[in-house]
Amino acid sequence: MVATKVILVGGFLGAGKTTLLARAAAHLSRQGQRVGLVANDQATDLVDTELLKETGAQVEEVAGGCFCCRFPNMIAAMQRLAEQGHADVLIGEPVGSCTDLSATVLQPLKQLHGRQFDVAPFSVLVDVHQVRVLDRLRKAAAADEPARFPDNVLYIYEKQLEEADLIVLNKADLLSAEELATLKTSLAERFPQTPLLSMSAAQDEGVDAWLDFIREGRTAGGKIVAVDYDTYAAGEAALGWMNAAVKLRATGDIQWADFARRLLEAIRGQLRAQAAEIAHVKLYLTVSGGHLVGNVTSNDGPISVRGSSDGQPDAVMLINARVHVQPDVLRAVVEKALAATAGDTVEATITNLRSFFPGRPQPTHRYGTVVD
Repeated sequence: MVATKVILVGGFLGAGKTTLLARAAAHLSRQGQRVGLVANDQATDLVDTELLKETGAQVEEVAGGCFCCRFPNMIAAMQRLAEQGHADVLIGEPVGSCTDLSATVLQPLKQLHGRQFDVAPFSVLVDVHQVRVLDRLRKAAAADEPARFPDNVLYIYEKQLEEADLIVLNKADLLSAEELATLKTSLAERFPQTPLLSMSAAQDEGVDAWLDFIREGRTAGGKIVAVDYDTYAAGEAALGWMNAAVKLRATGDIQWADFARRLLEAIRGQLRAQAAEIAHVKLYLTVSGGHLVGNVTSNDGPISVRGSSDGQPDAVMLINARVHVQPDVLRAVVEKALAATAGDTVEATITNLRSFFPGRPQPTHRYGTVVD
């Protein structure tokens, strides 16, 4: 039996993992390979799952916890894609607030399922702007200055980079060559033993080079890092989590792209007013014959809305938000922003909504040594 290649892409919320998975699936499909994609979240109604379905690849979703805590569910999803879907390559993205994946996912994959799955080097994706913002926050924490994210959130970010087999600096097109070189130098100094690539997944630049690197047969899960699970759990619980599904009906002419942008602006404005730092807010709006995708990854960054909606009156929308704020506050902000944006021109009915803090990570397995 030929083992199915498994590529896992970690990284902080908003790093661009879903975009990279979609691009990689397209590249591999053009090369004649059958691709399966595995999305992961703490709850259902995941925007990323819908985005990945657009690739035409087979998609599975593991909900209710990270891959490490839902390891049997992850294996079952991968086996369905490999056995029923005959996938040659599987690409998965764990929850953006998770770390310690080498010890809890990669090592048990190699030891327990190595005959079926050939695990590629573990890539950790980082957004160029996130690196700069989080570096400033790390320096502020070291100087005992107020920071927008608490130390335990920064701890997760650092551990993600520390355990990587490969660090991928994404959205490189947003910086000048000089700025990019400075960031690369900073990361190389902090993680001197870890290879580093840069790319722009959104622009489809550097994706082939990344695929070539991880298919060269290098060590997968070559590091196991020390993780304080009390600090890790506190870092995950510092972010309020919200997934919502909404039915929309316009009572007159509607431009859904404008509606989506105004909604994201309203959500961000209210969160700013409460000094609540955004890790990621994204939406996916579907109409007959089209869809829109919108996202914002910080309180100060740009809002992106892209896609086509064809002016249809009825729509369905998913909203995912991960913010440093209490879940009940996050829920109230989204509900208020939705009502204000809808006004008298759109009937908005929330059909499902969950807001919560993620629970303490409880991995199914945790290995203390690297499996050869």
